[in-house]
Amino acid sequence: MHEAVLYEKTGDNSVKCGLCSHRCLIKENKSGICGVRTNKGGTLYTESYGRVSAEAVDPVEKKPLYHFLPGTQVYSLGGIGCNFRCKHCQNWEISQCTTADFLHGLSPQKGVLKALDYRCRSIAWTYNEPTLWHEYAMNMGKLAQSEGLGTIYVTNGYMTEEAVSELSGMLSAFRVDIKAFTDDFYRKICGAKLQPVLDATVKAKECGMHVETVTLLIPGLNDSDDEIKSLVSWIYENLGENTPVHFTAFHPDYNMTSLSPTPLKTLEKAYLFAKDAGIRYPYIGNVASHPYCNTWCHNCGALLIERHGFMQDEVNLDKDMCKVCGAKIPVVRSL
Repeated sequence: MHEAVLYEKTGDNSVKCGLCSHRCLIKENKSGICGVRTNKGGTLYTESYGRVSAEAVDPVEKKPLYHFLPGTQVYSLGGIGCNFRCKHCQNWEISQCTTADFLHGLSPQKGVLKALDYRCRSIAWTYNEPTLWHEYAMNMGKLAQSEGLGTIYVTNGYMTEEAVSELSGMLSAFRVDIKAFTDDFYRKICGAKLQPVLDATVKAKECGMHVETVTLLIPGLNDSDDEIKSLVSWIYENLGENTPVHFTAFHPDYNMTSLSPTPLKTLEKAYLFAKDAGIRYPYIGNVASHPYCNTWCHNCGALLIERHGFMQDEVNLDKDMCKVCGAKIPVVRSL
């Protein structure tokens, strides 16, 4: 076990965790909602430090990140545990797990060496909620940056602003799920609240992180016209017009297998709502090749990047400039 950061002792050997927005009060020999941060004798420990459930080399587009080091490979790591209880989770085998015999140890130093050996441009903490790996990610991330590697969180965003501030300077990209735009959805489907996600996302933007949002549209639960319009208006006003916004298709899984997959027309509608709101770079995902998966110049409309699944072809993009009109495109090419 590794001693945690961002907690305070409250007496009677209890502690209050300040890492995620549940801010759990944890009694001795108990764990927080995440299941992997445990109070032992009045000291909070992170039991998942350096314990890896999954690792892979992925295209960065798979995260999905479309404007961060496009066309490069990312070394992806996952652990166990989550501070959400999403009924539709597609990685529930590890996210809802707190102890497992399939874990293997990986030091921060070894993780960075592997990323370099695989010729990746970045490291992503993903698959389960990376917030729970805060101490591990911080240690690995600092080493990664010293080697010129980018660092990525694929996160539900349910972390305190104090935690985001600690990540500032270490974390390059904040790829956040905004799972819906109502508190009712977050409470019933995720066991959480919406506002902390919005606050953390704004904080990440203020800290200089590259931000892209993803919303999985679930039929009948978060795909109404009004909700999507409210979401994209909030993104435009708080994150800016150049924020890449992804709308992805739901597929039945875990404890939500009775619903139908997301119709393509719903994704297309969300894309157009985003464009109408002033978002320059909306995308749709979890679908076969579609024009709305591509990147188009906001100034002249030229096709810049054509995507087929996770593969891409840069058609009219020269570094961060449109070859047709010369407009500067908000894409991170170097760190």
